[in-house]
Amino acid sequence: MTNKVFCAAALVLASASQVLAQKEIPKAEGHDQCPLGYVNRLGTTCVSPIYYEVAPTYGKACKEGWMNIGAGYCKKKKGPFGIL
Repeated sequence: MTNKVFCAAALVLASASQVLAQKEIPKAEGHDQCPLGYVNRLGTTCVSPIYYEVAPTYGKACKEGWMNIGAGYCKKKKGPFGIL
């Protein structure tokens, strides 16, 4: 049982490092502002009322199916037109 819990926790932590699907995200390194759709908490985090799937850009272009929302982040496109 302990091994199953440990493996599940490790998978969650590994996947969270690349893609963050959450309402609160850390500010990207070198950015003082928050990405589109997020509000600055006047610290090191940004918060959104909507649950977005985001990933840091690390200074590179967004992957196909993702859009740049500024401040060092990309958001996964959703919906029939890929814009929401």
